[in-house]
Amino acid sequence: MAPIATSLEDASENVSLRAESGHSNGNGIKTTPLKPTGILDHYEQFDLTPVIGREFPKVDLVDWLQAPNAHELLRELAYTISSRGVVFFRKQDSLTNDLQKELVHRMGQLAGKPSSSTLHIHPVLNSEGEVDEKRDPDQQISTISSRLFKKLYSVEGQDGRCHKKQSSDQWHSDIAFEPVPADYSSLRLTQLPKTGGDTLWASGYEIYDRISPPVQKFLEGLTCTFSRPDFIAAAERSNIDLYTKPRGSPGNVGSSLTAVHPVVRTNPVTGWKSVYPVGQHAQFINNVTVEESAMFLGWFKTLLKDNHDLQCRFHWQNVNDIALWDNRNTFHCATFDFDGLGDRAGNRAVGIGERPYFDPASKSRREALEGQSIGENFKIL
Repeated sequence: MAPIATSLEDASENVSLRAESGHSNGNGIKTTPLKPTGILDHYEQFDLTPVIGREFPKVDLVDWLQAPNAHELLRELAYTISSRGVVFFRKQDSLTNDLQKELVHRMGQLAGKPSSSTLHIHPVLNSEGEVDEKRDPDQQISTISSRLFKKLYSVEGQDGRCHKKQSSDQWHSDIAFEPVPADYSSLRLTQLPKTGGDTLWASGYEIYDRISPPVQKFLEGLTCTFSRPDFIAAAERSNIDLYTKPRGSPGNVGSSLTAVHPVVRTNPVTGWKSVYPVGQHAQFINNVTVEESAMFLGWFKTLLKDNHDLQCRFHWQNVNDIALWDNRNTFHCATFDFDGLGDRAGNRAVGIGERPYFDPASKSRREALEGQSIGENFKIL
């Protein structure tokens, strides 16, 4: 089965942000979304909410990686992650960093990402400078550490303002500042506080579906500039050099950490539409006024915050619990409520996908699932 046309490969180098539906030339992308096969149905699983999240409580991912039919299992897992947003597995004690990287990269390959896309190298957390003695030496593994984050990103005392924590400021999609951003991310926690430190995810599919059709159409014609100037500032404060060589794709180079992406993007794995510019990376909507840009970006975040039924919350119970999510249609937010209760640390591997695009022929999630059951006693109406 060919999940995605080879035009995605060509598009990774030079692509219009608005794909011409049904054409696979230099100006657009023709995609064939994956179809679920049901190969994972006999494994114990449950949905966290009707909209987002699924957990396989008893699966050992290494068994799937090493199975004779690993391609079929991992392709179906990729589809499940892209359709459900985020998938969780407990106590993956046999999953090493190398196997975690292999899992993320193989899922992206089986879902059809360009061959030039590999695994992301973070420009700061994996820079060629010594920022933390416990940092993993593997550049394709990001060390997610509460202690390291305080060292790199704290702004307390740097100006005359009072910096009080706003938890909603943490919402983001991984690596959206790159021209070729993330597809699948994985986070496996190796150190847990006594309590706290949960992570939340939210559905960009559902944010799109909560917008009226006329406004949906308007947003589909817009682009947004994404950037992380705070990464550059953190590197300067810590006296380290940004990693400027290719970061998982030939398109992700240099020190600007800035990219332009569509406001509404199509996930090629499902063929569904998602609002994309939510959270830390989104700076401004292009070709509208400053006030209009701020209004739309603030509204997207309000839709996320005010609708808890498009979110799910994961409690990390064990060392080596792991979350796998699709950054093309989800946003996530860590909960920093564990000060004084111990450190929170883990290993993250992030795959690089395709350049974001919008396909006019793509559908919303609710449109695609109309009439289908999405969980016990729930149907899309």
